[in-house]
Amino acid sequence: MANHSAGESLEDRNKWRVLALYEALNGRDADRVQQLLAPDIEWWFHGPPEHQHMMRMLTGADDDTAAEFRFFPERVAAFGSTVVAEGTGPGAATSWVHAWTVSPDGIITQVREYFNTSVTVTRVAADSPPKPSVSPKDSPRPTHCLPVWQSRSRKSFPGLVLAI
Repeated sequence: MANHSAGESLEDRNKWRVLALYEALNGRDADRVQQLLAPDIEWWFHGPPEHQHMMRMLTGADDDTAAEFRFFPERVAAFGSTVVAEGTGPGAATSWVHAWTVSPDGIITQVREYFNTSVTVTRVAADSPPKPSVSPKDSPRPTHCLPVWQSRSRKSFPGLVLAI
């Protein structure tokens, strides 16, 4: 799976992998889900416990609520190995953001899930290198965060910053 079509960027390939996962989850295609996910996927959740739908789907602990829940991403963006997807729950009563990590071989290894939480994704970048007259050990390289994506929540939710 490491190979991708000519002209297709790594980010595009990673977005298609995540979109294929949502399709498999919504179709309850367990075989396809297993092909896309690492067997030891790392999962982080932030939000009310009653909204742990992804965890219930991934662990097979489908209760009535999780069995009815479908993830339909409204926006998907990729930044290297990180793919961020955002959507709303049934009736737009809830808002969710997922940040997926896709390995170089195309396997999804991590998901960070946020329910009813506003998320800003930043890319950490180092400033320009120190001038030759200043020793690097005497002058630490400052870093700053460049915002690259922000959720479009329709409600006022607590906010988090995710640095990639």
